[in-house]
Amino acid sequence: MVGLPDSARAPIADARALGPVDDSEQIEVTLTLRRRADVPAGLVQGPETVSRDELAERYGADPADVDLVRRTAEQHGLETVDAPHPRQVKLKGPLARIREVVDPGAMERVESPDPATGGRTEHRQREGELRILPEWENVVVGVQGLDDRPQVRPHFRRMRAAAPTSYAPSDLARVYDFPQGTDGTGRTLALLEFGGGAEQHDLDAYFSGLGISPAPAVVPAGIGGAGNAPDGNPDGPDGEVMLDIEVAGALAPGARQVVYFAPNSAQGFVDALATAVAADPTPAAVSISWGAAESNWTAQSRNLFDEALVDAAALGVSVFAASGDDASTDGAADGRPHTDFPASSPHVVACGGTRLDADPVHGTVRSETVWHTDGQGTGGGVSHAFRLPTWQSQAGVPTVPGHPAGRGVPDVSAVADPETGYEVLVDGQPQVVGGTSAVAPLWAALACRLSEALGRPLGLLQPLLYPGAIPGHTAPGFRDITQGDNGHFTAANGWDACTGLGSPNGAELLDRLRSVPA
Repeated sequence: MVGLPDSARAPIADARALGPVDDSEQIEVTLTLRRRADVPAGLVQGPETVSRDELAERYGADPADVDLVRRTAEQHGLETVDAPHPRQVKLKGPLARIREVVDPGAMERVESPDPATGGRTEHRQREGELRILPEWENVVVGVQGLDDRPQVRPHFRRMRAAAPTSYAPSDLARVYDFPQGTDGTGRTLALLEFGGGAEQHDLDAYFSGLGISPAPAVVPAGIGGAGNAPDGNPDGPDGEVMLDIEVAGALAPGARQVVYFAPNSAQGFVDALATAVAADPTPAAVSISWGAAESNWTAQSRNLFDEALVDAAALGVSVFAASGDDASTDGAADGRPHTDFPASSPHVVACGGTRLDADPVHGTVRSETVWHTDGQGTGGGVSHAFRLPTWQSQAGVPTVPGHPAGRGVPDVSAVADPETGYEVLVDGQPQVVGGTSAVAPLWAALACRLSEALGRPLGLLQPLLYPGAIPGHTAPGFRDITQGDNGHFTAANGWDACTGLGSPNGAELLDRLRSVPA
């Protein structure tokens, strides 16, 4: 067999070994195949879009490659399963059979900390590089599913004591001047979730309390055996799921929400995005409130997810991701600056966080600064995995000694400090919640309303937001955040690695986007 580039996986440092994985265990793996042609940069960054069928035909996998992989797998006694994406082939069978086509090396069952729940969980773990059949070399570019360790954590923070200031999400439409006469009607907003769930009666009660009737349409969708599974614990993933739905629904009540529940694994993460992007109708926006430090991912997983984000941009989908809640270290034990993925991808709008003091009735802002208190704070910094994009080259992204010029995080921001947080209802309990996970659905809701007003999809937003973004200059459509820090980085006039370009002025953004040729 031959090595699969970028597939090396390190063991979890504090995992407890439980024994080898039985060769009879049934496992489903996802193979990603090479594109028949690269997606042109102009299609990714420009206003042009393609349909799902055109994307598959021009930039999907070659049918001959698909036939080769399917035929070979079936010859080895493996079942092929329908995949959500035209570049994927899913195989199912006992580990012994899978080893005949993909060698995972050492495989064991372990128990390790679950970043989503705070408890411990049992899962499969592999170590080292994957090896594949020689006839698959340069055809199969990714294999996921053998190692199913928990991959991501939710980026929300619950306020334990009474919050000095808090906001109903609908208040923030006035504070951030969302375009009047819009509510997201005709748009689909996709949310990606990796645990927990929401009870419909809680959502009905919440939106009724905000005077939103009927309640926004919320459709759950299960992937890989996962589904809407609330456990009644507001401190767990339920808190993330309900925060996302309630923020998005309060700010874009006319948009149809589809909530994709997937297993918390690298495979589940990629499958969730691929499924959401390929859905009919194509979503206007995708919100992702989960992530992990770049160093916690294999290069393979980052690349596969980024490729799905490229497809999203070509289809006209805008994707928003939380930048993390552990300030500039992103929770890494070495104390050095790290960026969170997927926020660090240049094909996602990275969402940072602020502390807000505003009059919710009149929408006036008394002050807005960087969120950073008691070890918590907005993620932000410079990616070690992704190079500096051309559209960010004039923004003043700092260089990191010993590394090539990297992509700066975040791009945009909004309130995230739980001390000035969002009033939500989780498992029947009123709460005030913060975190950059609230900022992603806020921006996704704004994108739906901007798309509604423009009558067209937005696609990758950064090439539209960064022109004119130079050090010391506030970009049109933003409130520049100039006070505070997130540890290693300090706010400044213009873009900075704490709050990006700043918090939104929706009406100004709409005027700016209207001036861009469709």
